[in-house]
Amino acid sequence: MDQVIQVSYLLASVSFILGLKYLSSPETASRGMLLSQGGMFIAVVGTLLNHGVVSYGLIMSGVLIGAALGALMATKVKMTDMPQMVALLNGFGGLASALVGGAEFFRSQANLTAYPMVTISLTILIGMVTLTGSLIAFFKLQELMSGTPVVFPLQHGINALLFFSTLVMIGYLAFTPAATPVFWALVGVASLLGILVVIPIGGGDMPVVISLLNSYSGMAAAASGFILNNNVLIISGSLVGSAGIILSQLMCKAMNRSLTNVLFGGFGQVEAASAPSAPAPAGEAEAKPATPEPQPEVRSGTPQEAADFFKKAKTVIIVPGYGMAVAQAQHTVKDLAERLQKQGTEVRYAIHPVAGRMPGHMNVLLAEANVPYDLLIDMDEINDDFEDTDVSLVIGANDVVNPAADTDPKSPIYGMPILHVDRSKLVMVLKRSMKPGFAGIENELFFKPNTMMVFGDAKGTIEKMAEALK
Repeated sequence: MDQVIQVSYLLASVSFILGLKYLSSPETASRGMLLSQGGMFIAVVGTLLNHGVVSYGLIMSGVLIGAALGALMATKVKMTDMPQMVALLNGFGGLASALVGGAEFFRSQANLTAYPMVTISLTILIGMVTLTGSLIAFFKLQELMSGTPVVFPLQHGINALLFFSTLVMIGYLAFTPAATPVFWALVGVASLLGILVVIPIGGGDMPVVISLLNSYSGMAAAASGFILNNNVLIISGSLVGSAGIILSQLMCKAMNRSLTNVLFGGFGQVEAASAPSAPAPAGEAEAKPATPEPQPEVRSGTPQEAADFFKKAKTVIIVPGYGMAVAQAQHTVKDLAERLQKQGTEVRYAIHPVAGRMPGHMNVLLAEANVPYDLLIDMDEINDDFEDTDVSLVIGANDVVNPAADTDPKSPIYGMPILHVDRSKLVMVLKRSMKPGFAGIENELFFKPNTMMVFGDAKGTIEKMAEALK
């Protein structure tokens, strides 16, 4: 029977590896999902063949409850809320690994030696950091707490002290496994550390955070695999952990920032207001206030005016952003694109790698609307085409199209690779207001002479544009 179990684990591991490979392309992503699901099914069946299973009834109860919750989430959670769900699932993965570590600790406490105790402790540390960090990410994405970074004096020093204290506790438990209070202290400090590590990260960096927490959940699963001597957990956890780290690095590269800057930079935090100036000393004349600089004008238009430009356009590039997700406008965008294509206009979609709130957010939304994959063009491949584009339609994107990334060395996003929509003959920007994006800075694009702002809900505005194109 052990040989059958190990063969099933081998087949499951191969399925995970192939599934991950296929997930790297939109055209093969569905096949990758099916392979991964099949591999997980094989792994579960193989595990249930283990003679150490205590109660099949209890396990089947868990399977049924988990399947019901998973089906409910899959059918009820909107695509716009997918980042929050991914954050929660990362947290659940961390919690599951921590529970495995805790169960093994109390089951084998009397016989634990240094190596298994260190493995258990690392599982608890990574699992609880993943759980609480993911919950904070969920709260920020769900707007149950502010998305701006929460910073306070000596924050990094306190976090370093907490992390060092977890290492001390792990070292102590390695030689004194019977110290149950120290074990619970480790659980508590790891949970606090997860909260404090994520609260100083702003909403604009959530795609990287979600990817990194996904990596943590994989590492926790791999650690629990060492506890249980389970090869499939070790392999699958390692795959998730390494893939998450690689993706996090790629996302950071897309923002021209380091991973340490994302984690410790407090990017997007609200600066304290400057103190009022002191009154001029007696006998001295007060300086005349400086003449305020004239505010740049914003050119705005109506959906009908936008449609008139579309009627004349030969080439159109659509740039989706988080505003499209909020308005749930992906299906309406596709309808507009089809109307343009019927009149002979070439339509493509420019995808920035960090647009939205999770890796591939825009790809997922447009795939839900059945937009052809070959029309989704990555930033590096399409940036040179904007100069020859008649109209670029920016839907709720902000920082990823801000020319300040190229022109203003003082800007916090300077050096960040952006979509060069400003080089198009005409740029239409669909937004509810002039409110800044995640970076909290003004967008130079909105004041360009070739930019036309169309204010309002993206979905309703695009519907009016499509109607006017008839």
